[in-house]
Amino acid sequence: MSDGAPADRRDPLAILREREVLTDLDVYFGRFMSRLNGRAAPESAAGTESRPAMAGALELAAALASRASGQGDVCVNLRQWAWRWSAGAGSAAVVPPPIDEWLRCLRSSPVVGWPGERHPLILDRRGRLYLYRYWSYERQLADDLLQRAEADWETVEETRLRADLDRLFPRHPDLEGPDGQKVAAAVAALKRLCVISGGPGTGKTSTVLRILALLAARSGERPLRIALAAPTGKAAARLQEAIRAAKPGLGLEPEQAAQIPEEASTLHRLLGGRPDSASFRYSGENPLPLDVLVVDEVSMVGLALMAKTVGALPLESRLILLGDKDQLASVEAGSVLGEICAGAGRFSPAFRARLADLTGETLPRGREASSPLTDAIVLLRHSFRFGAASGIGALARAVNRGDAAEAFSLLDDSRHGDIDWRSLADAQALPEQLARPVTAGFKPYLQAVASRAEPAKIFERFNRFRVLGALRGGPFGVEALNRLCETVLHDRKLIDNRQAWYPGRPVMIARNDYNLRLFNGDIGIALPDPNEPGRVKVFFLGSDGVLRGFAPARLPEHETVYAMTAHKSQGSEFERVLVVTPDQPSPVLSRELVYTALTRAKQQASFYGAPAVFAAAVERRLRRSSGLRDRLWVEPRLGGGR
Repeated sequence: MSDGAPADRRDPLAILREREVLTDLDVYFGRFMSRLNGRAAPESAAGTESRPAMAGALELAAALASRASGQGDVCVNLRQWAWRWSAGAGSAAVVPPPIDEWLRCLRSSPVVGWPGERHPLILDRRGRLYLYRYWSYERQLADDLLQRAEADWETVEETRLRADLDRLFPRHPDLEGPDGQKVAAAVAALKRLCVISGGPGTGKTSTVLRILALLAARSGERPLRIALAAPTGKAAARLQEAIRAAKPGLGLEPEQAAQIPEEASTLHRLLGGRPDSASFRYSGENPLPLDVLVVDEVSMVGLALMAKTVGALPLESRLILLGDKDQLASVEAGSVLGEICAGAGRFSPAFRARLADLTGETLPRGREASSPLTDAIVLLRHSFRFGAASGIGALARAVNRGDAAEAFSLLDDSRHGDIDWRSLADAQALPEQLARPVTAGFKPYLQAVASRAEPAKIFERFNRFRVLGALRGGPFGVEALNRLCETVLHDRKLIDNRQAWYPGRPVMIARNDYNLRLFNGDIGIALPDPNEPGRVKVFFLGSDGVLRGFAPARLPEHETVYAMTAHKSQGSEFERVLVVTPDQPSPVLSRELVYTALTRAKQQASFYGAPAVFAAAVERRLRRSSGLRDRLWVEPRLGGGR
């Protein structure tokens, strides 16, 4: 898109658009910033087309900032971008200005401001260029988190707290080392902010339930106002189910148990989301009426939503964040949980001594705090699901280290029956190689459909197995994998996909519909309508066990879901997963994606792909451009940034 003018192939933005580095929106935004700057984009001339002049430099930088937000980055680091381009990562037909000249040019523009100023673009001292709203979200979130982390709870009866911790966290016989769950509860009791990160099976949900019981027992005359939330309906439902299942086993007094909610909501619903609007009912001006907010699956929350959530919670309230810092970052811009946890691992000496006294646990030697967050974060390291003999656990650790050789050694080791590897020569081999595992994985579910089993049993069987992919499109993408699954199951006479809505077709909602209360990620199954023989409805099973059926024509945007992307699988767990990676490298492939796909499995994970591509994915760490890590961990140490 170029304001109606024909694209000039010598124009840098047009060249980058043709090479799919930029989108139409990026190009339009760059040129819009140039118009705001009060200068027309210069005509390219022989000998100068590879070096944009002043307005061209602004156009290029603004277009790259737009591109960054579309790819999950909060900003574009122009110094890094220029270095990568000069190292051969970019098009030889486009050469950015020397970086110091480029930055001077931008600082002279009236549309570019310093941090703290209000301009469409913000350029910081490190050469990071932001769209203003993302700079504002980042600053707001960092300030809120640091302020909460600094604020200890005013009055703590330590003798009583010590007794409550011992009662709620008896020593587990299989646990080696300090009890991270007990330590996390002590942190939550002492601080207004507590961040708990751990992999599958480390007990994050059971820990937070006991934390809530601990707080409820000390609430005084007025019951605590507690809310449970997660980024998606699926994640909220899992949190809700876990709380309901574990709550009766705590032996709480009725008035204490009543304070712990059994309903969890999405963050959008908690904040009072409005259809087709980025604003919410609750904000800093109209704060949430809560004493405690628990947010699960924080790795899935983008910068903007996290900033709005934290900003809507009163400063005097407690905030407890749960998640797995090693999982994939959110689809939206930012890698919030990973950056919050960037400096975590050891408490400051004074706080470590206090925690050791309260919990009786021997904790690693402390270090001087570089940030108030040092004493607000607990990393749960012991997995009660994946023990010492678990191949899934060992593979997850190797992947997180980026050790591709060790990962392959584990996959080839026959002693680990819960993980295995199958090499794929090309896409033509997929139908033959996947036919048997796909049939075995989905046959029990489809037999339950055919026998008219109870819907709860059908959903339970469907959630035992899933095919996971890295990409949406292409021969190895989930769209092709879903077609392959349907063909295999049709050939085995388990489904009849000659009709679009055959009994047993699973679908996933792809767009929120607030009127129907169907949300992105919700999964439904087409089943015979008990009230109208010969017709099907698509049924969704709520976390409360209530079944809701809809005529297929009423559903919002949706897709078949025998296979789903690793991104979409976050917040889910299956007994077994079959993971398909492509035969060619892709920017999407990373160790975070491999780890996320692997750890969706509770019992068995099978990988199919090309060894070189898998190894490259394990070795590649996903880095998103952002200043949040510096704001949280570097600037507090330097005495600035607040």
